[in-house]
Amino acid sequence: MAAPWYWEQAKRALARRDPILGKIIRQHPRIALEPRGEPFFTLARSIVGQQISVKAAARIWDRLVALAPQVSPRQILDAGCEKLVDCGLSGRKAEYVADLAGHFVDGRLQVEQWSDLEDEAVVAELVRVRGIGRWTAEMFLIFNMLRPDVLPLDDLGLQRAVCLHYLKGRSVSARTLRRVSRTWAPWRSVATWYLWRSLDPVPVEY
Repeated sequence: MAAPWYWEQAKRALARRDPILGKIIRQHPRIALEPRGEPFFTLARSIVGQQISVKAAARIWDRLVALAPQVSPRQILDAGCEKLVDCGLSGRKAEYVADLAGHFVDGRLQVEQWSDLEDEAVVAELVRVRGIGRWTAEMFLIFNMLRPDVLPLDDLGLQRAVCLHYLKGRSVSARTLRRVSRTWAPWRSVATWYLWRSLDPVPVEY
């Protein structure tokens, strides 16, 4: 699957402006963000990954896929919350994923109408759904809508990478993260993706 249209342009601009990021980009020459076409898949996987490690999320997701191979809203609703909990989801996350599936089945989410909306307007639509906060909405913007300039300030992986590469291990505040990221605009999604790769070379699929 092809990388987003802006990927090569963004890589060149980021490498030129930020030597630290340029080194990371050169270390990962043959991989790029792979777009997902299924909005429900992206949102459900993001809910599964909230506040747990990438490895733990992958294990739970593998069990969920075994339960509902197409990961479609209808399959999830038919499975029910109890079987979602058996996959390793907390009771609350199981409710969130099932509720999300209900939004898709009954048409309360009109994702196809969002392409003309600004990023913040999409976030506002998504956070109305139980279990979807700003971080999950930002993952949707990056991985499904392929928006190029998203900075997920609450993302633990991004915070860890900035601490490691820019701050010599010191903790990072949202203010510092914004300051470090100024030179990345308008390609902050791409910068974030490469900083994730500096911690884990295998891309997460949302």
